[in-house]
Amino acid sequence: MTLPGLIDSHCHLDGEPFDADRDAAIQRALDAGVELMMCIGTGGGPPDYEAGIRLADKYAPVYATVGVHPHEAAKADGDSIAAMEKLLRHPKVLAIGEMGLDYHYDYSPRETQRDVFVSQLQLARRAAKPIVIHTREAWDDTLRILEEHWTLPNPGGIMHCFSGGVAEARRCLDMGFHLSFAGVVTFPKATDLHAAAKEAPLDRILVETDAPYLAPVPMRGKRNEPSFVIHTAHRLASLRGETPETIARATSANFRALCRMG
Repeated sequence: MTLPGLIDSHCHLDGEPFDADRDAAIQRALDAGVELMMCIGTGGGPPDYEAGIRLADKYAPVYATVGVHPHEAAKADGDSIAAMEKLLRHPKVLAIGEMGLDYHYDYSPRETQRDVFVSQLQLARRAAKPIVIHTREAWDDTLRILEEHWTLPNPGGIMHCFSGGVAEARRCLDMGFHLSFAGVVTFPKATDLHAAAKEAPLDRILVETDAPYLAPVPMRGKRNEPSFVIHTAHRLASLRGETPETIARATSANFRALCRMG
């Protein structure tokens, strides 16, 4: 199955799950029609901010972000923002993140998560770079912080692996965000998410894998990889009553416009 012109707007290709076949996984994505992959550069957390950049330097279709994931917020220190600010000059760094809040695991104290989140939002404003947001079991605090610190006009952003319903989607869209749909949208029981996917404007949606996590139906139980984004695109098209080709064209155009790729 192929679907030319797709962009995987969020994947983690730097970690151990891809050490044995990273080259082959990237080639499978290209063979499936994926033309670009944005590798999230949070890696194992500070002080390494170059996890995505290393891959972007090696592979032409791979681009990168830099950021501190909420899981690793406690590892950030006074030098973190300055270190990221320097890396934003790299020509293949498109965005800052993923950043945000994760109250499911609480690997970092919640107050620390919130402080590091706000610091990265301030950096993104100064740098005029879009942001990539992670939120898990923290919608109220995530939206409150964004509505306070990411008011319009702003450089835009991506609600990564969007998992909310219509109400959350509307609040995110009102702040200028794009909604990125991952494999969860293929799950039969994700009915609130399906409703949001149907309502979202065509010019404000993206697709992603979050590889190696959250493999879509019919690949559940397998390690996710960028080539699997084709299944998410097909399901999104079915939910919206559009063709997969329409989804591929629109989501790729949306990504390029958001990331100022021309």
